[in-house]
Amino acid sequence: MSSPEAALQTMIRNLEDKTGKTLAQWIKIAQASQLSKSREILNFLKTDHGLTYGYANLIALKTLEVVSGPASGDDLVAAQYAGAKAPMRPVYDALIAGISKFGNDVEMAPKKAYVSLRRKKQFAILQPSTGSRLDVGINLKGTAATGRLEPSGSFNAMVSHRVRISGKNEVDKELLGWLRKAYENA
Repeated sequence: MSSPEAALQTMIRNLEDKTGKTLAQWIKIAQASQLSKSREILNFLKTDHGLTYGYANLIALKTLEVVSGPASGDDLVAAQYAGAKAPMRPVYDALIAGISKFGNDVEMAPKKAYVSLRRKKQFAILQPSTGSRLDVGINLKGTAATGRLEPSGSFNAMVSHRVRISGKNEVDKELLGWLRKAYENA
């Protein structure tokens, strides 16, 4: 199985074969459009140039990286806990402190809206959903939902369960136990 980085490099290599233009050439086209939002660039490339969603999205994201530089993991986490969701940052920090003790192979992969926690595969996600609630998605397939450990439902298809927490005091042995079990199974 390939890593996300390897898949990205394969997609970049295939871009010229599929479209006749390199990534650098597509970035110049996107920049010339003078569009500044990812969705606008993506739609422009799909509509005006007939690109598939995957290639248009890749070019849009890479175009914005050229303009503003790649977002670091710290930048993404800071953005997640900015504004109205800032009160949940201490809860996130408490979770990370507890999860970091599981082992040195815990990978924290920040995304735009959540942080993916991985070992060999994703075992949990941490998502600030509101200014008063952080949702912890956990992969515990085969474990019955009970009390705080509820089915993920429509929360996120990448996890089997969800725990809603509103304060650092809820980052307890029970929650860390479920996360450790998911970590050990990843």
